[in-house]
Amino acid sequence: MLAPYRPGRTKNETYECGLEARGDSWIQFRVQYYVIALAFLIFDLEAVFLFPAAMVLRERFVEQSLSLGLLAAVEIVLFVAILAIGLVYAWAKKLLEWN
Repeated sequence: MLAPYRPGRTKNETYECGLEARGDSWIQFRVQYYVIALAFLIFDLEAVFLFPAAMVLRERFVEQSLSLGLLAAVEIVLFVAILAIGLVYAWAKKLLEWN
């Protein structure tokens, strides 16, 4: 931040793993790529959150009272339902169609 700004030909070139770059470095992607990437991230994070939740749910049902287990099950179902509603909404808006 405090260093002087000195742009040059070498600094402004695209870096391609030590190889000389071919073509432009700015490529316009369609918005659909970002929508699919965001959907993947959301459902990937869902899987990351569901594994520990499943372990807690099993622990609650086996070791502790049934009411805590049911509460944990309701929370998991609510979490998945919210994501499913978002998926249905995206599908209804035709955000997942590829043309």
